[in-house]
Amino acid sequence: MWLLLPIVLFLTLFFLVKNKIKANNEIRPNLPPAPPKLPIIGNLHQLGSLPHISLWKLSKTYGHVMGLHFGTVPAIVVSSAEAAKEVLKTNDLACCNRPPLAGSSKLSYNNVDMSFSPYGEHWRQMRRLCAIKLFSSKSVQSFEFIRDEEIDSLNDFLNRSSVSATPVNLSVKMSTLMASMTFRTAFGKRFSECGLDSDVFEDMVRRAMGVLRTFAASDLFPQFSWSWIIDRVTGVHAKFEKIFHEMDDFFRVVIDEHLNKTPEDEKEDIVDLLLSIETGQYDSGVDTAALTVTWAMAELAKNPRVMKKVQDEIRSYCSKKTQVKITESDINQLDYLKMVVKETLRLHPAAPLLLPRECISQFKVGGYQIYPKTLIQVNVWAIGRDPNYWHNPEEFFPERFVDNPIDFKGQQFEYLPFGGGRRGCPGIVMALTMVERTLANLLCGFDWKLPDGMMETDIDMEEASGLTTFKKSPLKLVPVSYQWPLISDLQT
Repeated sequence: MWLLLPIVLFLTLFFLVKNKIKANNEIRPNLPPAPPKLPIIGNLHQLGSLPHISLWKLSKTYGHVMGLHFGTVPAIVVSSAEAAKEVLKTNDLACCNRPPLAGSSKLSYNNVDMSFSPYGEHWRQMRRLCAIKLFSSKSVQSFEFIRDEEIDSLNDFLNRSSVSATPVNLSVKMSTLMASMTFRTAFGKRFSECGLDSDVFEDMVRRAMGVLRTFAASDLFPQFSWSWIIDRVTGVHAKFEKIFHEMDDFFRVVIDEHLNKTPEDEKEDIVDLLLSIETGQYDSGVDTAALTVTWAMAELAKNPRVMKKVQDEIRSYCSKKTQVKITESDINQLDYLKMVVKETLRLHPAAPLLLPRECISQFKVGGYQIYPKTLIQVNVWAIGRDPNYWHNPEEFFPERFVDNPIDFKGQQFEYLPFGGGRRGCPGIVMALTMVERTLANLLCGFDWKLPDGMMETDIDMEEASGLTTFKKSPLKLVPVSYQWPLISDLQT
């Protein structure tokens, strides 16, 4: 037996050398450049607390098409407009699938919703129905009365705060406002009528968003059967189950109530529409709209010139009306306001990394080979700050959009706040309506001052990690009711 050992060792060494020579003689695939990775975990240790910024910094060394491994899963990160165009337009069909991640699978009932559904006939039908029934201009306009009432309620609160000169936590108030609008639009009731308050609902949404941004071990090491054990030991599985059951119980109550509605009941809402088409789920967008308004107000507070210019535009327009209030039909007359929103979304896209795609078939990006099952991330945050496309990219300068044809439709790849291609966000009209209307009314009826002892340079613009980029420290400003001239003076 001992005589067999040298033979076994020799044969092992022989085959190792043979395979090494064979590998060296083969043409290596032209893979994207990549930072060094560690065994098992790949490049996970290089992501940091703000992945979009960590990936942006790595791209400066390894290029705008960069290879990575998230655990054992191959990935590429795209950080330029040219590469984004190749992914989202030229090769859209080859990479329009969604990876079956544990968190999104759990919350979307095994990926049956529109955001996370695999590419195929089911997804196409949902996309078409939602575009017609949920996110069309007609559908959005039908819920204008809700936005009217909620903004009026916010203005009442701000007027009371103005009298007492109390700083208002706009981060919290914007979340509450958008949650209230969305809740009533989707479910036809106020929080209190469903036995909830806004804080409970917002907390549930935030924890759900946390699940969507969490990689489970089963996502990172899909070929290892033991990965599910890690998810249970670390508590990830329990976290997913807890929020799923909370949301599932809530949805069941809401759906049962809507199924038992009589024709005399209140106006049709989103749930009624969904029940009528019996498919899909409604993506609330609570976080994204609230965050965009908060970032816009933070940038305006830091830039008094821009604040004055946009307020002058809004108030000048209002002076021609019989009421000092901006309605949704007024928004298209406020060009500079729209530029402010565009510039906010350039610097602070709600989703800095678009929802990940999964490659279906082999294609090339930037001349590099991309293979099936590769996870694809488009770093919209990095593209929006690229000096190759934007002059002084770190500056908040809405005038850059004067006579600039760039829009939100995802056809100009240096500007992708709502993504692009087949998996672009279908709710652009609803999102912009909520953001523009809210921001216009905040700026119309109130001047905004910093708390005593605070200067513009003291406003902290640091981001916090998440699927969406929210302001790490709350934005607190003091509202001052604007003293309008008499209506008779406005009309003369």
